[in-house]
Parts: sequence; structure tokens; C-alpha cells
Amino acid sequence: MASAPRTSVSADDSAVLSTIRNLWAYMWPADRPDLRWRVVLAIGALLLAKIASTLVPFAYKGVVDSLGVSGPQAGLIVGLSVPAILVLAYGLGQIVDTGFQQLRDVLFARVGQHAVRQLAYRTFTHMHQLSLRFHLQRKTGGLSRVIERGTKGIETIVRFTMLNTAPTLVEFLIVGIIFAWLFGVAYVLVLAAMVVLYMLFTVWASNLRIAIRRDMNDSDTDANAKAVDSLLNFETVKYFGNEALEARRFDTAMIGYERAATRIWTSLGFLNFGQGVIFWAGMVVLSLMSVQGVVAGDLTVGDFVLLNTFMMQIYRPLNQIGFVYREIRQGLADIEAMFHLLDQQPEIADAPDAKALDLTGPVLAFEDVHFHYDADRPILKGVSFTVPAGKTIAVVGPSGAGKSTLSRLIYRFYDAISGRVTIDGQDVRAVTQPSLRAAIGMVPQDTVLFNDTIAYNIRYGRPDATDEEVAEAARMAQIGEFIDGLPQGYDTQVGERGLKLSGGEKQRVAIARTILKAPPILILDEATSALDTQTEREIQSALDTVSRGRTTLVIAHRLSTVVDADEIIVLRDGVIAERGRHAELLAADGLYAQMWNRQREAAEASERLRAAEDDPEGFVTRRPVLQPQ
Repeated sequence: MASAPRTSVSADDSAVLSTIRNLWAYMWPADRPDLRWRVVLAIGALLLAKIASTLVPFAYKGVVDSLGVSGPQAGLIVGLSVPAILVLAYGLGQIVDTGFQQLRDVLFARVGQHAVRQLAYRTFTHMHQLSLRFHLQRKTGGLSRVIERGTKGIETIVRFTMLNTAPTLVEFLIVGIIFAWLFGVAYVLVLAAMVVLYMLFTVWASNLRIAIRRDMNDSDTDANAKAVDSLLNFETVKYFGNEALEARRFDTAMIGYERAATRIWTSLGFLNFGQGVIFWAGMVVLSLMSVQGVVAGDLTVGDFVLLNTFMMQIYRPLNQIGFVYREIRQGLADIEAMFHLLDQQPEIADAPDAKALDLTGPVLAFEDVHFHYDADRPILKGVSFTVPAGKTIAVVGPSGAGKSTLSRLIYRFYDAISGRVTIDGQDVRAVTQPSLRAAIGMVPQDTVLFNDTIAYNIRYGRPDATDEEVAEAARMAQIGEFIDGLPQGYDTQVGERGLKLSGGEKQRVAIARTILKAPPILILDEATSALDTQTEREIQSALDTVSRGRTTLVIAHRLSTVVDADEIIVLRDGVIAERGRHAELLAADGLYAQMWNRQREAAEASERLRAAEDDPEGFVTRRPVLQPQ
């Protein structure tokens, strides 16, 4: 799909015309000549409808004038046929007008919906290009609401700008010429004064409503964000019995929406009333002028009817112009938040000369890497180590030491402040992100699954995998037997974020999709720290299978899972405090040995507690020890 140029959109008065110009790419898509033809045909149908609507009042005038002269002197046949023909012409004109207007809508429907889809697609892909930092700072519910309003706003602007504004201006010009020709310049001046005053008032009142609309949008976004956040954390709400608290938070946001919405409707009533006063004042002045012309004999009764009919026909497009302006301004207010999102520059972007990652080892290396999320709080302070091809390197350390930051730098969720992260000597900042991430597999600590089937979540590792390959990956991850035992097997729905599965089951699904991806580089980011000891042992077996022969970086909390690593790196306060194999680090009796002893004592205490629960009477501990004879 052709991409539209990056634009800045604003609902401010000075930016309306420039914004509409910037949105022209959606109204007149360069890559779709068929849609351009639809736009041309739709405008043509609308112009034909305007011509028909312009001729209709003349038929109405003819009916009135012919009835005025009909009588015995005109002959019975003529007296009946002329009004009848004119009535038929009047009805036919109305039908033609209505038909061409509906044809316009039919022709333009695909254009408008294509514009909506194109913008929605562009926004969706752009959101995935933005950095992890951006998404951590945004609320998903509010973000989805902004996109929803924006796509509706673009449809409104495209439709009304293309199909209403220009043809209506043409109709005003035609009516002005007819008034000058039939009634005189004075009528045109009154008509022009009324239209100008009507439009000035509409613009002024609509501008006042923009600030209110923004307040309403902000309140709506806030309410939706709170609702989605609360529902995503449904279990936590129940754990603490805070349903009433969540309801109050939501209602507080809705109070702001209620007030803004009330002000919107109140201001709309004021706008409609002011427009009505201006139009009907002009209507009365023109009617009085035409009545005077009839009394003076300069005009016929049919002319009076013709003028009033034209005025009523003008009222529809005039009111439409006011409506269109309001809708465009409202649409701009709706889409400006979404276009602000589109104007957000990705924090992480490929270099102009970036090439695909060329794998030979692969050898993963950190070279004097410094990094911070905030300048006043450094996370990594000159970290250097290498993960040789096919080897397993483990990184351990206290919480906050910077362990998980390593995986985020490898994936380029963030870039190092200084130093380099390289794969086979290639700086990850110099290669394309898709090729980089295609070479890496991740099994995270907190596995979040898509609300779809087990098969879909496993196949996410390689979307083109066959059913047999999916089943084989599940078997290697030691979850195949469990899935086969489910009533719906691989078609079982896992629920929102995978909550229908246990922690161990979700972790095995994550391992299965990583096996299916078959990456040359594997990252295990505390993949078992949230599991119980028994489940951890089972998962560890599956992890040993998937990491065999791969360049593997293990970020671990439980040291028992890394005792067989080729090298263990101990991070503390962003620097490497110790490194070596398990036995060497224990012999050094440093930080690693302290962590090992604490975890071993905790594990032994847990075992004693479990034994006490299994043997509450203490029979095992009180049983006499048999002495050898």
C-alpha cells in the first residue's frame, strides 16, 4: 500500500485549509486510478443533481402561472394539459435530483472506506515502529480510542470535502445569476449579505466549539483507558475487592465527558438557532421585496413562488455548508490526536545504509556498553563480554543490576549510549531490524499469549509452518501430550493474555514457538523464575533441548538453572563483578557464592516446609532409627 506523506493536522482555524490539502492523498489516491474515476463520476452525478434541482423551481413557477391563466378562454384541453405537464416535470426533476444524489453516495462509498482503511493501516504499522519507551508510557485503551475516532474523522472530512463543499458553492453561484437575471441586483445583494453573515456566524460559533470538543475527546480517552486497564487487571481488582474504587475512577472520567458533551449540545443549539435567525431574516426581506414587486405588477405570483422555492432550496445547501463546516472542524479535532501519533518519530530506526545481518557464527558480543533510561540513573557502566558460537553464557545478579536491559539492547528496543553490541562483528545498529530480530529467539519471564488458539500462538514463531511442524515443536517443548488431551486440542482458545493456561503451560507454549522459529541466537530472560520448583525442573529440560547447539544468553534469577553454563557473568550495579564457571565462582567465595548459599538455604527451608505439610504428625522425624546388628 502506498504510504502517505507525514503530515501535521490541527483543528485550529488557520490550519483547516492546509490540513485539507495535506489530506488530499487520502481523497485522491495516487495508486488507485479506479478510485479516482469514482471520485470524478461521483462529482459528475452531484453536479447533475444540482442542475436538476435548479430547474425544478421553474416548473413549480410554471404550474402556478398556468393555473392563474387557466379557464374557459384558454380551452379545456390546454388548461388541463399545461399544468399537468409542468407538475410531471416538477416531479421528474425531484426524482432526478434524488437519484443522482444517491448515485453519488454509492460511487463514493468505496473511496471513503478505502481512505479509512489506508489511514488505519498506516497508523497501525506506525504504532509498531515506535519505541518500547513510547508504549510503556501510553495507555492501550486510550490509544485505541484515539485511532477509532481518527479513522471516523478522516471519513467525515473526505466525504464532506469532496462531495458537498464545492458543488454547494457552484449552486450558490447559479442561484445568484438567476436572481440577478429575474429579479435584479438588489435581490442578489440581500442574498449575498445573508449568505456571508450566515457563514461568518457559523465559522465563529464552530470555532468556539473546538475547545469543547477537545475536552470531550480527552475525557473520552481517559475513561476508555481506565475501563480497558481495569478489565485487563480483572483478577487484581477481585483480589483486593476494589470494584467500587474502579467504578469511581471510571465515573470520575465520565463526569468530565458528561460535562463536555452537555456543553457540545448546548453550543450546537445556540449555533442552529443563530443560523435560523439569519436565514429567516433574509427570507423575510426577500419575500417582502417580491410581494412589493407582485403588487406593483413587475412580478407574477409564479415569480413569488419561484423566489421562495429557490430560497428553500438554498436553505438545504446553506445549512449543509454550516453542517459540513461543523463536521470538518469536529473531524479535525478527532483526527489531530491520531496524526500527532503519526508525527511521533521512532526512537529506533534503521540507518540509511543498513544491510541485512550476515550470520557466520553467530558470535554475540558486548563491547564497553554504557546505557541509561534516565541520564541521572546509569544502568550499564562499561559492560564487555562475548557469547561464543554455540555456547551458553549466563548473566546473574541482584535485581536492578541491568540483566534484562541486555536483551533489550540486543533486540534494539533501545540503543546503547556508548559502546557496541555486535553479532559476528556487525554492530546491531548498522543492520536492518527485521533481519536482526529474525535471527534471535526469546523466551521471556512473563509470557503473554494472544487471545487465540494454542496453534496460533505456537505458529507465531513461524506463520507459514505446517500443522505437523507445530505439533513437533509442541512435543519438543514437552507440551504436546497436554494439548492432545484437550477436548479441542490445538484449537483450544487460550483467553486474554493466555490466562486460561497455567504459568508452566504458557511457558511451554513460548518455548514451542521459539523452537518453531529455530533462531541461531537464543535469549532466555528469567524464563523459569516465576515458576514453582517442580515446574521449573520440567521447563528446564525443554530449555536445554531448545538451546542445544545455539548461541545462548541466559538471564537468570535462580542460580540452579545456570550451573552448566559455559560461563557465568555476575552483574552488580551495572558492572561485571565476577565471571567464571559455577565451581570457580563458588571457590572464589564472592557475590555469586553468597547468592548461591542464600538460594540453597531458601530451597532447603521450602523442602522442610513441604515435608512438614506432607507429614503433619511428624511420624518420619519421630520414627526410631534401626541400629545395625
